[in-house]
Amino acid sequence: MRTQVAIIGGGPSGLLLSLLLESVGISSVVLERQSRAHVEGRIRAGVLEQGLVDLLRKVGVAGRLEREGIEHHGTILSYENDRVRVSFSDFVDQPVVVYGQTEVTKDLYAAREERGLAGVFEVSDVALGDLKTDAPFVTYTADGLSHRLECDFVAGCDGFRGVSRQAIPLDVRREYEKVYPFGWLGVLSETPPVHHELIYANSERGFALCSMRNENLSRYYIQCGLDEKFEDWSDEAFWAELKRRIPEEDAARLVTGPSIEKSIAPLRSFVCEPMQWGRLFLCGDAAHIVPPTGAKGLNSAASDVHYLFEGLRGHYVDGSDDGIEAYSARALDRVWKVERFSWWMTSLLHRFPDQTAFDLKMQRAELAFLRETPAAQEALARNYVGLPY
Repeated sequence: MRTQVAIIGGGPSGLLLSLLLESVGISSVVLERQSRAHVEGRIRAGVLEQGLVDLLRKVGVAGRLEREGIEHHGTILSYENDRVRVSFSDFVDQPVVVYGQTEVTKDLYAAREERGLAGVFEVSDVALGDLKTDAPFVTYTADGLSHRLECDFVAGCDGFRGVSRQAIPLDVRREYEKVYPFGWLGVLSETPPVHHELIYANSERGFALCSMRNENLSRYYIQCGLDEKFEDWSDEAFWAELKRRIPEEDAARLVTGPSIEKSIAPLRSFVCEPMQWGRLFLCGDAAHIVPPTGAKGLNSAASDVHYLFEGLRGHYVDGSDDGIEAYSARALDRVWKVERFSWWMTSLLHRFPDQTAFDLKMQRAELAFLRETPAAQEALARNYVGLPY
């Protein structure tokens, strides 16, 4: 089998890239190691930057998002009962949109199915070959048979634990990582959100986040130890702990109910340089990870997809390789800015095991500075709604 672009990974970044390529007549094949049902069932982030929304509109996959998505024009940060609201609309002319990544993935798969685009699920033994030549290929196993996919380029959209990044030799790639000494315990419940905007809360008991998926589906998180297990947390214990960490006025109106999903996620910051090697290009989690504070994971993957699509379109449509040659530098320039923002939000809002009294005073001073300084609010707003591509 032959295609122009082999896409490793059938998550939202790989799917979006395939649809963008199809829109300008560039063929691709998506290889995914899991089943479609498994990929569509993953519970992930739910805050979309305008750049991602625009890309979904570009490929005609924003209909349900525009009907069901909820625009947010601000967010709230708190320290115990001290609350600061940052209004995005005071500084930028674009909101963020609350719409679950699960729903984005379903919409992208539905569009690919409708357009008859090629993809293979439940593949294994994926290997990339001849990446430094103009005739790379991908081998894999599907339905018990070995296959070879010949292509012009390979897009590695297969996540942090995928094979794509590992195909870049160790003497070429450099990896930067910070692992945080805590995780997030998350609960999904069919209850109305406690507030119409997200609340990021710092308390003496640790961080908490009040988020949502829609008007009757809420997502809540609390900071927890890396050694904890979600099975040890009853719903009652979770709600009681959440109430202790958010401002009293919000705790008083919190509607609780049975959880329909519960999990613990570790937090890390990670970047791989470069993001391209020969005919291989890394996108999203295959190249970089951010802690979820600030909702940048899927959004930063979307910017990678934008840069890669522009480069591939230049190659095939305009006959120019400037875009693909500059891909890594352009993507990493934005990636590091997103990493900085996510690291800053995480540092501001969490309790660390080795924190001193001085460190805690610095957190409070940072929040006070944010409340009193429009320039600081503008910096947060511009980063939160998404830096330009």
